[in-house]
Amino acid sequence: MSFDSLGLSADLLRAVADQGYTIPTPIQAKVIPVVLDARDVMAGAQTGTGKTAGFALPLLQRLMTGHAPQGRRPIRALILTPTRELAAQVGESVRTYGKYLPLSSAIVFGGVSINPQISLLRRGIDILVATPGRLLDHASQRNVDLRNVEILVLDEADRMLDMGFLPDIKRVLALLPPRRQNLLFSATFPPDIVALANRLLTSPVHIEVAAPNATADGIEQLVYFAEKSEKRALLSWLIGSNDWRQVLVFTRTKHGANRLASQLEQDGFSTAAIHGNKSQAARTRALADFKQGAVRVLVATDVAARGIDISELPHVVNYEMPDVAEHYVHRIGRTGRAGHEGVAVSLVSRDERSSLKGIERLLGRQLPQSAVDRSRLVNPPRSPDPRPQSTARDGGSAANAGRNFRPDHVRTDGGRPPAQGERREHRGDERRGEREHRPHQGGSHPPAAHRGDGNRERQDHGRRHGKSRAARRRNGAARTAAPR
Repeated sequence: MSFDSLGLSADLLRAVADQGYTIPTPIQAKVIPVVLDARDVMAGAQTGTGKTAGFALPLLQRLMTGHAPQGRRPIRALILTPTRELAAQVGESVRTYGKYLPLSSAIVFGGVSINPQISLLRRGIDILVATPGRLLDHASQRNVDLRNVEILVLDEADRMLDMGFLPDIKRVLALLPPRRQNLLFSATFPPDIVALANRLLTSPVHIEVAAPNATADGIEQLVYFAEKSEKRALLSWLIGSNDWRQVLVFTRTKHGANRLASQLEQDGFSTAAIHGNKSQAARTRALADFKQGAVRVLVATDVAARGIDISELPHVVNYEMPDVAEHYVHRIGRTGRAGHEGVAVSLVSRDERSSLKGIERLLGRQLPQSAVDRSRLVNPPRSPDPRPQSTARDGGSAANAGRNFRPDHVRTDGGRPPAQGERREHRGDERRGEREHRPHQGGSHPPAAHRGDGNRERQDHGRRHGKSRAARRRNGAARTAAPR
């Protein structure tokens, strides 16, 4: 089967050919004809199977063949995604496939200024790709009118529910017309997704190209058992000894992502972190550097699991196992995309073995286990980092940083640590130097160290020389008793 046989227009086929595609993926071959027939769809598709084109192509054709209202362009198609990265990815696909069509689109998500989005929405657009929170912000300010939406797409619906967006989705649905086409795509089908589909869809066509919660066939999955204290050295050893050049590493927490990224930098690997506390500009820059090879390791939380689309990403590592078994499917779905092969490695500590069991129950099989000689982790092998210079934190080249790797508890200066008194004296010299060079104003006496000394008269409450009556008596008695 080719794209020519799916009933797409010549302009869409031209755009598809520009991307080098000739044969549709299984999900595209099944979804596109159903969407063109204006049927509701409930589709189960793994990440990396081409589902974005599966709904974007027929959506564009339906808008071209349908009746377009007169006047300013109303929003006729709404695509909701759970994360900013996925919204940007879907929006780019819509622009790519619709570049020969007279349709306009926009992407709105949080983390960036709302004003440019307002200007774009006021000009009128046909297709809106949005995250639920920012869409409701625009709705509350009356920047969007959703009463003319003809097609609604919920992409990665299970992730939206995982992130707590169900109340927001219900509020968005209340703003839409009752008659519309609904398309729901999900990689997993927990009970809450089934309940949402039953409320949202009307006589939907159920489409699945693989067993529910399945992973791509081209992904080699391996498990390494390691204590938490060993994971960092094991990860560095795996990257260096296997010469992995592009690695996506998942942690559970934002703080853990930052800490691991810093540690991998110390080990000589160019690394960036991406998570919800990063600004959108920082997230976009880190992702772009990773795609271009300027960054070798990208450490991410699950917020990035649905928005990283790299067709040939070779390696994914679960540095910490996910709390929800379904998230494992989405994490490793970043590799083995579009028919390519990939490797997914999980580092499992003693307290994470129950999470591993849950994942294996979800997949219906036991994951293969691998082992490494612990003695090789003391000084793991390193392959030179492609960067010519390291960051300022390294103080040397990245390649040298990798070759000179030592665990945190091993000293590399060849001598004893400075004594506590020596460190204290050094710090005191710095503070003393600052005081000696601090300019003072007014009078011949330098200011006292006490930061409240500028108000000494008020603090003394009228007492001469700042001394209490008892102190003055003691001083007077001492002078009287002193020998003359």
